[in-house]
Amino acid sequence: MITDEEFLRIAAYLKGRYGIDMSQKKIIMNGRLENYIANHGWKNFTEYMDAVQHDPTGNLEKTLVNLLSTNHTFFMREFEHLEYLKNIVLPDLRVKENVRKDLHIWCGASSTGEEPYMIAMVLKDFFGLEHSQWDTKILATDISTKALQKAIAGIYTKEQLDSVPNVWKRKFFKALPGEEEYQVTEELRKEVIFREFNLMSPFPFKSRMHVIFLRNVMIYFDEKTKQELLQKIYDFMEPGGYLFIGTTETLDREVTPFRYIQPSIYRK
Repeated sequence: MITDEEFLRIAAYLKGRYGIDMSQKKIIMNGRLENYIANHGWKNFTEYMDAVQHDPTGNLEKTLVNLLSTNHTFFMREFEHLEYLKNIVLPDLRVKENVRKDLHIWCGASSTGEEPYMIAMVLKDFFGLEHSQWDTKILATDISTKALQKAIAGIYTKEQLDSVPNVWKRKFFKALPGEEEYQVTEELRKEVIFREFNLMSPFPFKSRMHVIFLRNVMIYFDEKTKQELLQKIYDFMEPGGYLFIGTTETLDREVTPFRYIQPSIYRK
């Protein structure tokens, strides 16, 4: 069982490196790490964290993040955002960027890929035959290398696709032989660029973003970390750019630089 001292050490490490606040999640931390630590030969959490912090490859730290980050997502989640993207945002951007034909869309907590692939489907449908004239590639980032591997493969079970409209299933997925599994078509997979990225790191973007999806991730940050991240995002957005957060999340309107549009949708 993890001691208070060990718990505080790991919590402080995650907070300092990734902004993740686990200060109230001792039982969850213990549950996710205890068997892994025992099975890999460390005597206790202290010995394990010593190894993590002295691992020159950084692989142990990646595993720690994979074990402790939550990657719960599903197709069609909070689909009202994608309706708003299709009906309001994209018609606006089609006019605004008609010369450059270059959209910059970032999905900042892409998890196992369902969200960015859904966005890519909406873009394909919206632009239709014009799509080949536009650069609408989506940058999709996450801190979990395990989640990203699954996202890049783009393979999902029949049950995971239950909520996806049949027309999209036929158009954007292919059945894999002998399995009740489907893979995102190669054409759609090419529309999403997956990268490992820590939201606490300096932003490496060369271009300002038109649309940012940062849904259901800031719930893991304290208020100060959240405000600092929001300011960074604001600075890297195109004027008039759109920010989507989780439908259960809110921004403090007294301090956020973003303009409120409707619940969970904001604009620079």
